[in-house]
Parts: sequence; C-alpha cells; structure tokens
Amino acid sequence: MRTPLCLPAIALAASLVVAPSVVRAAPRLNILFLFADDQRADTIAAYGNPHIATPNLDRLAEAGYSFRNNYCFGGNSGAVCAPSRAMLMTGKTWFHVDTVSLKGAKLLPEHLQAHGYVTFGTGKWHHGQPSWLRAFQRGRNVFFGGMSDHTKVPVRDLGPDGKLTAVRTGEKFSSELFADAAIEFLRRHDGKRPFFLYVAFTAPHDPRMPPLPYREAYYRKRPPLPANFLPQLPFDNGMMKGGRDENLGAWPRTEAMIRDQLAEYYGLITHLDEQVGRILAALRQTGQADHTLIVYTADNGLALGSHGLLGKQSVFEHSMRVPLVIAGPGIPRGKSTTAFTYLFDLFPTLCDAIGVPPPPGLEGESLRPLWEGAKDRVRDSVFLPFLDIQRAVRDERWKLICYPKIGHMQLFDLRADPNETRNLIDQPGHAEHVARLRKLMQQWQAKVGDTVELPRRNKPPEKIDLTGRQREPDPWQPEWIRKKYFETP
Repeated sequence: MRTPLCLPAIALAASLVVAPSVVRAAPRLNILFLFADDQRADTIAAYGNPHIATPNLDRLAEAGYSFRNNYCFGGNSGAVCAPSRAMLMTGKTWFHVDTVSLKGAKLLPEHLQAHGYVTFGTGKWHHGQPSWLRAFQRGRNVFFGGMSDHTKVPVRDLGPDGKLTAVRTGEKFSSELFADAAIEFLRRHDGKRPFFLYVAFTAPHDPRMPPLPYREAYYRKRPPLPANFLPQLPFDNGMMKGGRDENLGAWPRTEAMIRDQLAEYYGLITHLDEQVGRILAALRQTGQADHTLIVYTADNGLALGSHGLLGKQSVFEHSMRVPLVIAGPGIPRGKSTTAFTYLFDLFPTLCDAIGVPPPPGLEGESLRPLWEGAKDRVRDSVFLPFLDIQRAVRDERWKLICYPKIGHMQLFDLRADPNETRNLIDQPGHAEHVARLRKLMQQWQAKVGDTVELPRRNKPPEKIDLTGRQREPDPWQPEWIRKKYFETP
C-alpha cells in the first residue's frame, strides 16, 4: 500500500528502526474541495483564455497539477449536475448508483468520517437531506436543490442537535454565502482531527446574473464568439425542444446575444474566483495550508453558443470536459497532464493521497500515479453516455458520437478539429476509424452495463429550424434577465 503523501517513504523506513513506544503516525492531510457548477474547461485564464480574469485559479494552477482532459461521465438526467455529483460522491458511474438519493452507496465524506475526518459541507446538494446527513457532521448555508436566484438562495444549517434548521433566504450572493461558511469553519477548526471541507458553489450556473460590476466589466469588452459558434444546431439531438437550458436564449442565436451571455457567464466565474481567493487566504491565515490538499473542479461544462447550443445536455467537448487541479503537499507545482480522467476518479484518488483504503466497488482510478510519474495514463479512451439519446467515445485523436434514437453519427478528428466542426462520418477513407470506435464504444457499454443499441451506419438527420419558437422563463430568472432574453423586442 502506498503511504500518505505527507509521510515520505524515506521517513517511513527510518521509523521502522525506532522503538514502538516513540513511533508517531504522521497526521493525515486535510482536504479542501472546491466545486463549481457548469464551468467549461476553457474558462481559466492560465489555461489559455485571454478573455477571462481568474487570478486565484491561475495561482492555484501554478501551485498544483492540472488535469487537462478531465470529464464528466455523461448522465441519466437533463440536469447533468445531479448524476455528475452522484458519481463524484460515490466513485461509480451513473449506471450503478441511485443518482437521486444516493441510497445504498458509500459516500466520500462518509468514508472519510470513518477514518477520523471532520466533514463540513456548504453549498449545493442535489440528493436530498438523508444522504447529506450521512455525509457531513457539520454544515452551514446548505442549499438542497438544483438552482435558484443567486441573491435568494434557500439555505439551512446543521444545528448542534444534529438536525437541519428551518429554511431561510441567504442574505448575500450565493458564492459569497458559501465562501463565508467555509471561512468560518476554517477559523474555528481546532486541528485535532483532519477535515474534509466541501464547498459546492452554484456559480456559474444560470441565472447568469453576476453582481453588476462583474458583468459590466465584461460588457465593456465582450468575449468573442466560440470558434464553433452556430446560430442553431441543425438537427434535434434529443434535447432541443424539451430542455430548459436551450430556452434561455432565442433561435437563431445571434452574435450579440451569445456575447452578452458569455459576458454574464464570465462575470459569474470572475466573482467565483474572488471567493475562491478568500477561502485560500483563510486557509493560509489559519496555518493549515501546508497540510491541506486542495481540489478545484466542476460538475460539467456548458455550450453557450458552441454548436448553436446553450446548455450542457450534449456529449460535445464543451459540455463534458471540466477543469481539475489538485494542489498541496507532495503535488508537483505548475505541471499538467493530458491523460484521460473522470470526476469519479477523485474518490479513489483522495483515498490514495491520504493513505485511507478505498471502499470496495469503486469504478474510478487513482490519479496519484499520474502526478508521481509512475504512469502516463490510467485509461486509453473516454466514454460519454447521456440518457438513451447520445453516446460518444474518444481516444487521443478520434471521436465518434452516436444518436441512437435518430440513427445519426458524427466522426471528428480532434487533432485537426478540436472544436468538432467537421463531421467526417461519410467521407471516404474513415470507415476503419468508425468501425474501430464503434467496437470500442460497445466494449465500454459492456463494461458499465449500458444496453442502448448503437446505429450500425449513419442516417442523415432531419433538419430542424426553431426560429421563433415560444419560450417561457423559469421562476428563478431575475426580472432584468426576463426582460432582456424573453420579451420580444
């Protein structure tokens, strides 16, 4: 078994010759887990986006190890964040866990509790109160739900009696509300036991309503359109007519509308980055930074104009790939890997990093060998299943997408076309790649228990045009967003 990162192997060897009465186990590392909501992988300045300001995430990337091909493993719900968070907490794919209640699954914080950790939770929890109470011993400003107005978040605390308090409306913007709870915990923690501090932000999930100064900063210089912008996806991927995310802007998507929504999205991320900076400052000020592992990641990506989409309900790279950086003792600084990783790898990874045996049955892989240089990969491909309407598989160069309900297929050469803009499925010379990737997809299906039947050959999709389609705002959108994006000019 590997030793905890905070106890080098040479120190362990030396301890073996010391009398048992004076041997002292090294204290286990704390874990600070920072979790964003709907953040694309390309929205961190340090990773090559010059149009966004993320100074604190940039410094975290410089201080840690970045996983540049990190994915959400699709999902069994249009609210992709729910299965994504379920997979994170259980270390299993959505085929093998109740993604609504987490019933019957050992949860990451629950497992750490059994090994002496104090667990504290704040922010979004998508899986009901019973599972949260299993996971956390302490908590403040906890939001049970999927989304809300960022200035009116319904939150609860865990009282000293072990029961959740009555719902109240948070008095600050969501990211500040959750950061405040995390900072208060750090300042009060007595250090007698290691902690697992879970901060689940609801930004940059819509409503895309950052505080006024943050959106005005981007209005002054609006972000450019994504390289794979389209006015609308020309076929129905299964989510075009019934998904709420796609209703957040009119069809066809215009340059002005997309650049405004990007400005608002970037404003949420920059404001979130500021709150991350506050938490990291508190970690340093309380003297706990030198023995804390820091994880920053997100549950899923988002389209925001890419391929003519707005939401996360697709298996394109922009919706399935998310940032991941790990920093702390024993982690190389300023390094990265392009190895394929999943969010559900974090359960076994954190167990490995702190020297806690993982529970049986996890489907993820420890990523520790990647940053230690013992391996250059933990898997050779990525499988992305979404509901029963989309399937994708990719290797280092090629990606195949299948739409089982309509028989359509797409083949992309990601080396030449990383934005997935040129479908090569029917071009001569690529039949071998299609056959190989389809077989690879079937192997993944057998591995995880996916029974969806894949199309055998490509069927050109029926074209659609949603121009003028009627839309209704959900109840969480503030008045200015309703006027701007839902009322006919």
